[in-house]
Amino acid sequence: MANRFLDFYKVSGPSAEKVSAAKVDKTYKSLRFQTFLAGTFGYALYYVCRLSMGVMKQPLIDAGLLNATQLGIIGACLYWAYAVGKFVNGFLCDGSNIKRFMATGLIISVAMNFTMGVLGVSALNGSIANSVLFLSFAVCWAMNGWAQSMGAPPAIIGLSRWFPLKIRGTFYGFFSSSHNIGEGLSFVFVTALVGAFGWKWGFFGAALAGALGVLIILFFLHDTPESKGLPPIEVLSGEAKEEATLSPEEKRAQTRQLQKAVIKNPGVWILALASAFMYMSRYAINEWGIIFLQEARGYSLTEAGAIVGINPIFGILGTVFSGWLSDAVFKGDRKYPAFVAGVLEAISLALFLFGGPQKWVAILSMVLFGIAIGVLISFLGGLMAVDLVPRQATGAALGIVGMASYAAAGLQNIITGVLLDKYPRIINAAGAEVHDFSLVSWFWVGAAVISFLLPILNWKRKKQEF
Repeated sequence: MANRFLDFYKVSGPSAEKVSAAKVDKTYKSLRFQTFLAGTFGYALYYVCRLSMGVMKQPLIDAGLLNATQLGIIGACLYWAYAVGKFVNGFLCDGSNIKRFMATGLIISVAMNFTMGVLGVSALNGSIANSVLFLSFAVCWAMNGWAQSMGAPPAIIGLSRWFPLKIRGTFYGFFSSSHNIGEGLSFVFVTALVGAFGWKWGFFGAALAGALGVLIILFFLHDTPESKGLPPIEVLSGEAKEEATLSPEEKRAQTRQLQKAVIKNPGVWILALASAFMYMSRYAINEWGIIFLQEARGYSLTEAGAIVGINPIFGILGTVFSGWLSDAVFKGDRKYPAFVAGVLEAISLALFLFGGPQKWVAILSMVLFGIAIGVLISFLGGLMAVDLVPRQATGAALGIVGMASYAAAGLQNIITGVLLDKYPRIINAAGAEVHDFSLVSWFWVGAAVISFLLPILNWKRKKQEF
C-alpha cells in the first residue's frame, strides 16, 4: 500500500505515444503555456487560502474571541509548518509528479479553511470555548501551513521542466505575480466577504477559491514534456543533455548528489537569510497592515483592506518586469535590480508607518512597497538561488530559501503580537484605545534594511558547477 502511494506521486514516465515530428513544436508551446498558466493561477489561489486569517484579526479581537498574542501564535503555526514543509517538499518535489503534488496540497488547504469556518460558526453560537477555538485554529492553521508548502515547488519546477534557460527568468517573473494576484484577491475579495457577512465567511470564501484552483491544476498543469510524448526540454530547447543515457535509478542518484551539494552552498544560505528578513517585513504588512490602518490611522476594515490591497496589485508590475528586465537588460544578472528594489522596500515601509495619517501617503507607500516586494519575491525568494544551482536541484534550493523565509515570517508574527500586547495601549485621534505600533514599526523597517544588505555578499559568486 505504501509503495502504491509513493508511486502515485513519482514523476511521470515517458509516454508510449509520441508526438509526430511535424506537431512537436506546436504541441510543446501549447502545453508549456498551459503549465505556466496553471502554475501561476493555481498558486495564486493557494495564497487566498493562506492569507485569509490576516483579514480577520480585528473582527476576532473585537468579538473577544482571540487577542493579538494568540493571533500571532496561530499565524506562526502556519509559517513554521510551512518552513519545514517547504524544505522537505522542495527536495521531494524534484522527483515528483508536479500535477498530483500541487493539487494534493491545495485540497488539504481548502479542507482546513472550510473546517475553520465551521469552527467559527460554532464559536459565535457559543458551542465551543475560546480556549478550544484557539487550539483548534492553531492545529488547523499548522496543517494548512504544511499543505501550503506543496504549492510553490511544483509550480517552479514546472517552469524548469518546460522552459529553456534563455527565457526562464522572464516567465519566472510572470509566475511570481501569482503571489500578488493571490494577495490582492485575499485583501479585496475576502475583506468584502468579512465586511458583509462576518469573519467566518472569510474562511468559506477562501475554501471556494481554493477549490477552483484545484480544478485549474488538474486540467492544465502537465508533469514533463516526456509524459506528453515530447522530447526532453534540453532537446526541445537545443541545450546539451549529457545525462540522456542515464537510467531512472542513475538519474535519481544524480539528483540526490546535486541536492547534497546545494545544502553545502553558502551562496544559497546567504540568499535564504536575506529572503528571511524580507519576508519578515513583507508579512508584517500582509498580516498586520490592515489592523495598523484601523487602529493607528482610524480606517474602517473595508478602507484598510482596499489600501493594503493596492500593494499586491502593483506588485504584479514588479514581478512581471523583474524577470524580463534581468534577462533582457542585465543578461541574467539579478543583483543590481534586487538591491534597488530592497532599498525601495525599506523607504516605502517607513513611509507607510511614519508618513502620517493622510490617505494619499498610505496609498503611495503601498504602490511603492508592492513594486519593490514584487521584484524581491521573484529574485530573493527564488530565482537568484535557482540561478546558483543545477536544474535538477531546483527544488532543493527553493526548499532552503523557503524554509528560512517562512520560519522568519512566523517569528515576526509572534514578536509582533507579543509587542502589541505587552506595551500599554494608547488613545488614538478618534479617542479609542488602541495598540501602540511604535516599537513594532522599527522592528519591521530594520528587517527590510538587513534584507537588501545581505545579498551584497553574493555579488561575486558564480553558479555551482559539477
